[in-house]
Order: sequence, then structure tokens, then C-alpha cells
Amino acid sequence: MFVKVNDVDLYYEKMGTGRPLIMVHGNSEDHTIFNEAAEVLKDHFTVYLPDSRNHGQSSVVKEDLHYETMADDYLKFMEELDLNDVVFYGFSDGGILGLFLANKTDRITRYILSGANVTPDGVKTQLKLLVKVLYFFTRDPRMKMILEEPNISKNELNKIKTKTTVVAGENDMVKETETLFIAHNVPDSKLMILPKEGHGSYIVHSTKIADLILKEIEEDQ
Repeated sequence: MFVKVNDVDLYYEKMGTGRPLIMVHGNSEDHTIFNEAAEVLKDHFTVYLPDSRNHGQSSVVKEDLHYETMADDYLKFMEELDLNDVVFYGFSDGGILGLFLANKTDRITRYILSGANVTPDGVKTQLKLLVKVLYFFTRDPRMKMILEEPNISKNELNKIKTKTTVVAGENDMVKETETLFIAHNVPDSKLMILPKEGHGSYIVHSTKIADLILKEIEEDQ
């Protein structure tokens, strides 16, 4: 299915019944990374699996990409589909979008964010070097965005009032100091550092993230 937001067509899949759960993928991925998790989660939620602009089956725009613009796409996505009391799960870039959304809407009442960073320097050196090489050869605006953004301040994190779980793998490509900075500055957030996990090892084509989401939401009850 497609929905028109901000002059782009966002592709999404929908399955299950219950409270809406939006799951947003990382950079250069698409919604299919969540296929296995969604099979578990659809028995508990109405699961929405969108592709961000310039990803998957959604529209490709020629101008530069910005996290704030992409976050606004998801704000309009929820408005167009009239979604409320949303659980928002974001992985990597999806997690960054969740941080941008947190001060923009009250439609989302729960955030679970994995492998997010708030500055371009919040990722480990090997990832940053890889992205620089990829951008040099491809001029892909998705790579440029990683090199220049996000730039989310401590003050912006302090303003987040929605219940939030901040997750990262023990061997994540995001620096642990960055994850700790987010968790310590989002008021009353919960921090989870997962032993022996990498950036996406428990997420991409895995049911582990489904188990984590279910456990976190059950504990809210």
C-alpha cells in the first residue's frame, strides 16, 4: 500500500490487529528486515512496516535528505492513517527519526529505539570511514546524511516526555558513550545494552526484537 505524505509516496505493509506499532528500518534498508519479527508481533498489534523516502518501494527524491524531513514524513503518515496511541520502534536511522518525532506529536505514546545516535561522530570510526568511501564513489544522499547529521542537542532530549526505551548491542556500531548520553538525557528512559549483540544482529531478520518489544510493552501494563 502507498500513502501520500509531503509530496512523496511512502510504501507500507500492514498486518495484525490491536494497538498500532510502527517499525522503521535503518539507512539503505527497507521494511523487509522486520518480516520475521512482524510475524510474531501481528498477533499482538496492528503492525505498520513502512519504507522511508529513498528506500525500498517509496519515492526517491533528488534533493538532499534530512532526518527532520523524514521524521515529518512519519508525522504525516500517522495523520493520514489517523493513528493514535502508537508504539514506535526505530532501528538505527529509524531510531534517530523517533528522537526527532518525540517532541513533535502526542500520537506516539511509547518509543523503543535501537542503535540511534545524536551526532555524526556518535558512530565508531570504522563505520564513518566506510560511509565516507561509499559517498565518495556513489554520491548517495543517504550516505551524505549520515556524515552530516543528526545534530540533536541535550536540551532537545531533555524535553522528551514520552516513555522511552533506549537499546543498543554490546558490540554496536554506535559508540556506547552516545547511547548512554541519550539514555541519561531522555527523562525517565530505560537503558538496555544487550550482551554479545551487534548493531543489527538482534533485529535484521530476527524474532529477538519482537520478544524485546513484547516484554517492554507487557511491563507497561
